[in-house]
Amino acid sequence: MRSLLFIPGDSPRKLDKGLTSGADALLLDLEDSIAPEGKAAARGTTLAFLREAQPVAQRPRLYVRVNGIETGLIDADLGAVMAGKPDGILLPKAEGGASVIHLDAKLTAREAIHGLADGSTAIVALATETAKAMFHAGTYAGASRRLTGLTWGAEDLSAELGAEANRDAAGNFLDPYRLARALCLFAAAAAQVPAIDTVYVDFRNETGLRRECEEARRDGFTGKLAIHPAQVPTINEVFTPTAAAVAQAQAIVDAFAATAGTGVVGIGGVMYDRPHLAKAQQLLARMKK
Repeated sequence: MRSLLFIPGDSPRKLDKGLTSGADALLLDLEDSIAPEGKAAARGTTLAFLREAQPVAQRPRLYVRVNGIETGLIDADLGAVMAGKPDGILLPKAEGGASVIHLDAKLTAREAIHGLADGSTAIVALATETAKAMFHAGTYAGASRRLTGLTWGAEDLSAELGAEANRDAAGNFLDPYRLARALCLFAAAAAQVPAIDTVYVDFRNETGLRRECEEARRDGFTGKLAIHPAQVPTINEVFTPTAAAVAQAQAIVDAFAATAGTGVVGIGGVMYDRPHLAKAQQLLARMKK
């Protein structure tokens, strides 16, 4: 998934518009964008949308961002939306593999209740929204076969730290949040799932968004969260491998296949070793999904 677009779960108009946004996934939000007194109504609106959108051909994937486990609201969220067969759940304020295991158990029970295939509901975890989460970033590996991605966030983390800002005057993340970003990237690699970059909140600044997307792709992220439909085309463009990159990856794979057992191959006067092969295979695997 290259682009994952947040949409408030209480807005039928915005939810319907999301289907034509071009995003690879919609994140139907029951957490931060919904006031406490509006949670119950938002669950009903989200469920109605899931039921309406599920049969749509070539639709984006439909994930629901529930409220965090510690809030005590997650059971009501899942109790409402699982009847709509979401493709996945975005778990906020995750604190390592234990949080994913906890959610896995809840999903297993609700899949049985609603006659869904066991394990059919995926999980993407927001891995850096609390200080405690930083110390558990390396525990996602093997936590659940449902885990299909890790992402990170700076807004909730900065609130917990009591920070005045999370970016400098030029729009670059400050050190605590750069650490969180790196930990998410390492955690995803250790768990062998995609790393998804966080939101770019200045949604009218296409230049800044593009720069941040390119930096994220450079470092190993495979997609990015979006907070506005206008961000989706840029995110999709940057995170779609170019034809040249795909051709180069295929050439590396083919060269190693033609010389089985070798550790190094030469293509056009450039030497490529096993790490290059692994990266090429990863890129080609993403293109098949």
